Amino acid sequence: MRILFLGDVMGKAGRRAITERLAPLRQQLRADFVVVNGENASGGMGLTAAHAKTLLEAGADCLTLGDHAFDQKDMLGFIDSEPRIIRPLNFAREAPGRGARVFQDQRGRKILVAQALGQVFMKRPFDDPFSALDAVLRAHPPGGMVQAALIDFHAEATSEKMAAGHFCDGRASLVVGTHTHVPTADAQILNRGTAYLSDAGMCGDYDSIIGMEKAEPLRRFLTGMARDRFTPANEEATLCGVFVETDDRTGLATSILPIRQGPRLQPSPGTGA
Repeated sequence: MRILFLGDVMGKAGRRAITERLAPLRQQLRADFVVVNGENASGGMGLTAAHAKTLLEAGADCLTLGDHAFDQKDMLGFIDSEPRIIRPLNFAREAPGRGARVFQDQRGRKILVAQALGQVFMKRPFDDPFSALDAVLRAHPPGGMVQAALIDFHAEATSEKMAAGHFCDGRASLVVGTHTHVPTADAQILNRGTAYLSDAGMCGDYDSIIGMEKAEPLRRFLTGMARDRFTPANEEATLCGVFVETDDRTGLATSILPIRQGPRLQPSPGTGA
């Protein structure tokens, strides 16, 4: 299976890039399944129902969320009516929606998509992500119940993301980190066959401070005081993510390619500027 994952969509610039460039990128890569993290797509904080529909209509097969999952209040009601949206597994038990789901590509092959939130340096006390992932992976072994399994590990600390990768090694097709909005250079296939990347980066304007206009974050660093709200940067966005090919028989990865397509970062080989 050929799987494309794109990192945190950031504001209007990120939505515009997905709308304009996801379909041709998907065709170029001949991707069978596309997952997009959309948790910052609406004003940089959360995802509205309308913007979720925009990302799905642009070609995403599944949207993942994160710690800002329900910052936009209409998602509380919308997520139960839209099975293609996944919120973190280890959110509060009373939270609407689901943290894992099995999807099918156009050939009928099954792919598990799950998301978990890290605990290190995160502002909210989330449940243990490792036990949550363990239960889901035990119930959906790649090469058995599903042909592929993708884990979006939404976390701050690279050490916790790496731990999640090794914890899932041999039991998932891909473990990819999100949340920090900075793409890492450690794409690899782990010892037991799981593709891994510490952070996919964001789909947003990189002439910014992790997707926000620079003035207010700089002011807060320099003075320790807030004056204005953070505002997403809105010039041309760079798409960032990862593309993985898997073996249907085992569910394990056979190749991994970081995706960077846009004006600010060094483009990834073969995907264009």
